[in-house]
Amino acid sequence: MKPRFSIANLCCLNLVLILPSFAAGQEIQRPPITGFSHVTFYTTLPDAAKHFYADLLGLAPTDHSGAYRVGRQRVEILAENPPNAPSLLANIGFATDNAERLRRYLQSRGVQVPANTEKDKNGTRWFEVKDPEGNRIRFEQIKSKKVQNAKALSSQIIHVGFLVHDRTTEDKFYREILGFRPYWFGGRSEGHLDWVSLQVPEGRQWIEYMLTDKDAQITPERLGVLNHFSLGVPNIKETEKQLQARGWTANTRSHTQIGRDGKWQLNVYDPDGTRVEFMEFAPTQTPCCSPFTAPHPSASN
Repeated sequence: MKPRFSIANLCCLNLVLILPSFAAGQEIQRPPITGFSHVTFYTTLPDAAKHFYADLLGLAPTDHSGAYRVGRQRVEILAENPPNAPSLLANIGFATDNAERLRRYLQSRGVQVPANTEKDKNGTRWFEVKDPEGNRIRFEQIKSKKVQNAKALSSQIIHVGFLVHDRTTEDKFYREILGFRPYWFGGRSEGHLDWVSLQVPEGRQWIEYMLTDKDAQITPERLGVLNHFSLGVPNIKETEKQLQARGWTANTRSHTQIGRDGKWQLNVYDPDGTRVEFMEFAPTQTPCCSPFTAPHPSASN
């Protein structure tokens, strides 16, 4: 007996055949990237690094060795030999609300990604890629509450800077694919570009290209200046006083000043020479070179 199909059955059959093809062709939307989850550097002096981050900066150690809490974020210091010495920058972590969807989104845009996301014991899902210049970039899906710590000099990583040779190539990754937004750019002198700041797509924290010619000779000391992170504070003078009370002494490399972006800042250096830049959230003077084109971070975001 030949099977009989009603119009209703034929319509249903068509839907079964068509829907999978339609779903497979849907464009994957990028999930939000809201800010930094962490920044990680290597250290060759773990005991001295612990004193610097825990005692001097007042950051509370986490359950993981070498990790220190900064509000919702963390600074990680790895007591390992850096594979790309003299660079001590290990990886930069960004927070997202859906790591797997972000992995698939990046894959759809031609970025080389791992086959799956990882899952830590605490439930954090994450994966890691490399940007065009080889920096390890990690994306984390983590639910963490802001930790109140009266001893900490800061409760927020507001920016991370790193050496960049080719701005155009990096822009294709951070701006065109990830959706980072222009924040400010400037240089040590008028007409010369040294720094490009891009905010995360759904937040106010930013990355900073530290532009350097490809043929420039970069010493380990200079690399420690270029690859750095910044802690936001409401008042630099007060931060300086607290540091001095804990035994820190200003010198020619470390002193308060107003940067070219019009913000008060104070550079200190960990035992391995990595620069930790304290910076006020908003400028007190008109910046050089370009106006700010996005809202400033604050202690509450």
